[in-house]
Amino acid sequence: AWIMEMIGKGPSNKGAVWVAIRIPDNAICAHANQSRITTFNQKDKKNVLYSKDVISFAREKGFFTGKDAEFSFNAAYAAPDFSGRRYCEARVWSFFNHFGDMMPYLDYAMGKVPNAEPMPLWIVPNHKVSVQEVEACMRDHYEGTPFALDQDMGGGIWEMPYRPTPLSFEVDGKKCFNERPTSTQQTGFSYVSQMRSWLPREVGGCLWWGNDDGNMVAYTPIYCCNTVQPECYNTPGADAVTFSMDNAYWVCNWVSNMVYPRYSQMFPSLKEVRDSLENSYFVNQKSIEDRALELYKESPASAQQFLNKYSNEKAQQMLERWKQLAYYLIVKYNDMAVKPEKDGKFERTPEGLGAKVKRPGFPESYARRLIKETGDKLLQP
Repeated sequence: AWIMEMIGKGPSNKGAVWVAIRIPDNAICAHANQSRITTFNQKDKKNVLYSKDVISFAREKGFFTGKDAEFSFNAAYAAPDFSGRRYCEARVWSFFNHFGDMMPYLDYAMGKVPNAEPMPLWIVPNHKVSVQEVEACMRDHYEGTPFALDQDMGGGIWEMPYRPTPLSFEVDGKKCFNERPTSTQQTGFSYVSQMRSWLPREVGGCLWWGNDDGNMVAYTPIYCCNTVQPECYNTPGADAVTFSMDNAYWVCNWVSNMVYPRYSQMFPSLKEVRDSLENSYFVNQKSIEDRALELYKESPASAQQFLNKYSNEKAQQMLERWKQLAYYLIVKYNDMAVKPEKDGKFERTPEGLGAKVKRPGFPESYARRLIKETGDKLLQP
């Protein structure tokens, strides 16, 4: 794999300056909207490519005055400031931290120490990374790190690991900010690309696709040979201001926006459905692909049609399951209470009415903060 960074020359010039570096086969790399390529081996033509004027243009614009060998692409063209490090590089730090010890680079990711040691462009992970692990990283909220979002009142009563936009705000003239995790509510779609060069391209390329925040969706397999999209991912009439029950984006957002404000209470129900669906896809993946390979030997077109049909069926099945989840959530957690269940069904009284609901009230940590903030206002005499 290669990583390429490109920056336009501005309104008074044509073209762009760029650098591309090959990532070692045993390494992992991450990028989060902040230039990451620093110095590079200008003599390694096999693993490094760059525009012929990448250094001279920086000199011309006054961005760089040192020796060619000292040239750093991001220092010249997109030096990371506080926001670049805290909002962007911190996400890279967290991804790497799943597969190695990144504590030596914590100060850099925090963004508050000016000369902190930058992170490497890539790291060698401590084990082979699976598709499921990459999906988990797409759902990351800095859990278990100094950036964690579940340790302050910003998440509300039910410890939501999301924060409202914009990222920056002011309080009494002081500039403040919210953390920006990988998983965020404004994600329109995300995917994990599984590419296996040893298989025919019709079979070896699979996009694990989700049409909302990665934490709130089940990634469905979409094979790269698809010629017809699942209707739920390409729904006639649905758009940014037109809701549709036939559209995955809108149904997934409907569910996620129910869950966000009551996260710790409702998310376990979503996660159970999400993980069940995804596990079924992975359990069946080998048998599906084995069948596709058999068909491919007879006719590549037959394999393509088979995988297209499978991809579309799984996407549509996910949509139907997500609708069921939405109906379940609104009944189960209606009015900030919780309806009891037994054997997968909501309990009823002998007369056939809904059983008495549970009223969990505040989580203990929030209750303590509330009483501390309100003093004796809410204390009973």
